[in-house]
Amino acid sequence: MAVTMADITKLRKMTGAGMMDCKNALNEANGDFDGAMEIIRKRGQAIAAKREDREASEGCVLAATKGDFAAIVALKCETDFVAQNKDFVALTQLILDAALENKPADLEALKALTIDGRSIADLIVDRSGVTGEKMELGFYESVQAPSTIFYIHPGNKLATIVGFNLPEVEYQVARDVAMQVAAMNPISVSRDEVPADVVAKELEIAKDKARQEGKKEEMLDKIAQGRINKFFQESTLLEQAFVKEPKESIQQYLKSHNKDLTVTAFKRITLNAE
Repeated sequence: MAVTMADITKLRKMTGAGMMDCKNALNEANGDFDGAMEIIRKRGQAIAAKREDREASEGCVLAATKGDFAAIVALKCETDFVAQNKDFVALTQLILDAALENKPADLEALKALTIDGRSIADLIVDRSGVTGEKMELGFYESVQAPSTIFYIHPGNKLATIVGFNLPEVEYQVARDVAMQVAAMNPISVSRDEVPADVVAKELEIAKDKARQEGKKEEMLDKIAQGRINKFFQESTLLEQAFVKEPKESIQQYLKSHNKDLTVTAFKRITLNAE
């Protein structure tokens, strides 16, 4: 059966595969579209299996909000060339839309969601067959709060989401906080949320440094406590200096707009080395 350009174009639109891949699949399937799609899918599975040990260090990170729910997803690939491809970005957006609609609990639950009868995991494998690269859904994070905001840094390599304790937070205030998270990479919202083992490690580091400086042993605890306070000021969101106005903390910035306003949670995903 002769394969027409219209058939090739139709299959390309359905699968996103290249023109020659679509032509070859249609020829192999004797013009049957379902058969051709299955051939392309099997090619994706073969590529995914063959390149399993490759590193997918590039990709696309997108975030969005829907009411009281915010999500970030990161679809990873091998090269920046593929990461910037409009179809790759569109697939990332499709996955993000599914996350916002269904609010999956974790990454595995997100992969299991179906779009047009196909699981997200299968769609990613299909796309791997198109690009010829290893692809994987690398990260998924979400926040649920009375008010949420997202920020995507230009280039789609870094995104943040933030939840607030009050509804209808002023947009610019919320965005400023989301950009703060992107720029300053805090480890928690407040000092109370810093894991105990992290605090213990920082205290020990502070004591060791003080010893090396020749401080007396009986002074080490007091010195370490002062230095851990500095650590909290640099590493926890509410205590960090506001990047736009370093003389005030994020907590002070929020209180200046509403005395009851605070951050309940945030998430930050980046594909950039830090």
